[in-house]
Amino acid sequence: MDQFCGVTYEQLIQFLAGNGYSAGHALKAVTNYYRRRIPDFRSMANLPKPVRELLGREYQTELFSPVKYEVSSDQSVKYLFGADEGKAFETVFIPDGKRKTVCISTQSGCRMGCPFCLTGKYGFRGNLTAGEIIGQVMSIPSSREITHVVFMGMGEPLDNPGELLKACEILTSSWGLAISPANITVSTVGITPAVTRFLRESKCNLTLSLFSPFADERAGVVPAEKRYPAREIIEMLRGYPETGKRRFTVAYVMISDVNDSEAHLEELIKLLSGTSIRVNILPYHVIPGDSCKPSPPDRMQYFRQKLTVSGISASVRRSRGADISAACGLLAAGLKK
Repeated sequence: MDQFCGVTYEQLIQFLAGNGYSAGHALKAVTNYYRRRIPDFRSMANLPKPVRELLGREYQTELFSPVKYEVSSDQSVKYLFGADEGKAFETVFIPDGKRKTVCISTQSGCRMGCPFCLTGKYGFRGNLTAGEIIGQVMSIPSSREITHVVFMGMGEPLDNPGELLKACEILTSSWGLAISPANITVSTVGITPAVTRFLRESKCNLTLSLFSPFADERAGVVPAEKRYPAREIIEMLRGYPETGKRRFTVAYVMISDVNDSEAHLEELIKLLSGTSIRVNILPYHVIPGDSCKPSPPDRMQYFRQKLTVSGISASVRRSRGADISAACGLLAAGLKK
């Protein structure tokens, strides 16, 4: 029996049409499940009994639920999913006043091979389905409070583009979770064909993890650079027509005496000048066996100031959930290798 979580309106139209039922029935079913959060077909009183029975024979509505959780001193909560099936993945709920963000995964592990990320060191255990992705949003206790979704958990989202785009459709559709695309951000190391597809098929925000504005240096840390240069993606974003509230961002994780020199700053300004791309400056989180250290806070603020006076919107992001290994680059820290 297939999982209903992850099924789109169009998919359900095709299934029900093959059994003699209308698109209207499909619309009611997906709206009941995703938007109204009715947990089973038997309770969907606005559907005819034969439709409810048919759906009940074809699909199961039980959500992919977390198996355990940890709470940070800053009130962020990390959830573990899928450990019983050998395809573990983690999700982080980040409360911040009225803003309630969930950071979700698209893969169990990752195959991008970035050495400063513990998720990559965990290895690659498989892509997540759209249902497993959406289940991270729908099944946590604070689900109904969520205002923002970021695809910045385990895995490279654009290494799993089909399921990612299906999940984005469910998240943003009026029949789905109805979250504004302006409140959904996908983070990537940059896989050019998938970036092109994402820009064409989604209205959600995009963040490029840069590490360094120098191609050779970036290639030593982000292997995808060798095949898909960041400069090509930035040029693509530079020429992309501005539509609505969609944002393009560069994530710049600063490491002391590695990528925080004047030369790095000058090249970063040169790379992004004339674009509407923003810069999020983030502190590096030390991983076991690593001698690198985060750049000092005053150095990060200096980068922000220089970028801003150069006409590039920039901000320094504070770390959340580091004490439970829920911060950037730390997911999978407690999982078995």
